Amino acid sequence: MKINENLFPKRKRISHKGDYGKVFILAGSEGMLGASILSSRGALRAGAGLVYLGIPKASRDIVNIATPEVIVVGGDEAADFKEAAICADSLALGPGLGSRRKTAYDLLFGLSKEGFEKPIVLDADGLIAFVGELNSLKNLKLNLILTPHPGELGKLLSKSTGEILKNREKIASETAKSLGCILVLKGHQTIIADKTGKININKTGNPGMASAGAGDVLTGIIAGLAAQGLNPLQAACAGVYIHGLAGDMAAGDRGEYGMIASDIIDCIPKAIRKVQKNG
Repeated sequence: MKINENLFPKRKRISHKGDYGKVFILAGSEGMLGASILSSRGALRAGAGLVYLGIPKASRDIVNIATPEVIVVGGDEAADFKEAAICADSLALGPGLGSRRKTAYDLLFGLSKEGFEKPIVLDADGLIAFVGELNSLKNLKLNLILTPHPGELGKLLSKSTGEILKNREKIASETAKSLGCILVLKGHQTIIADKTGKININKTGNPGMASAGAGDVLTGIIAGLAAQGLNPLQAACAGVYIHGLAGDMAAGDRGEYGMIASDIIDCIPKAIRKVQKNG
């Protein structure tokens, strides 16, 4: 899978943060606030102009200190985040939500009723919220990009992780087509399937990325690219490619054993520059 350099055009000298998209991310819970920080930094490093981060109200100030570039929205119910979500150019829901997954569930149904059309990346606990309710997910009239790892997709489809791993391409294709969404099945040579079932296979990345938080970074990157005007398939393909390339660069600096998710974030700008240079 090759990414066109035109997806990352040179920016105009006269521009402002509003020109590069607004992302709303619903993420984090007690003990997993780091997921919200990683995903929001991923979106910013991918070039998003503004990132709004929806977290538990009680955690608002401490997360704001940890992520000074992010606009923090504190709340405990879906209604607390509705305004920020509707005003955004893309959404990401799920990283580290834990028991707050119902908030994502309720917010999605509210947005569906409102006729929301912007891209939504649904990851981790945002997906787990629909375990046993696959038809509910299918009936959502939303522009979804699902980003499960094999275990999460297995839970969603009531299949074992082993079954997913043995039939990755077939299951990814069938699921994307059935749900009418973009599906990113993470892992070695991540698979991106479009709504017709056509698949793309990514070639960047390495085993050092099998580390906590790496998927949260990917969620942020995809949402950040979608906010800047890439269509959902472009955002998914480019996001996975850049994520893997940044991981390869991080492994070159740190080694596969020692790299962590934050190292991937630090290498996102270099990865984007490489794509712009090489085409």
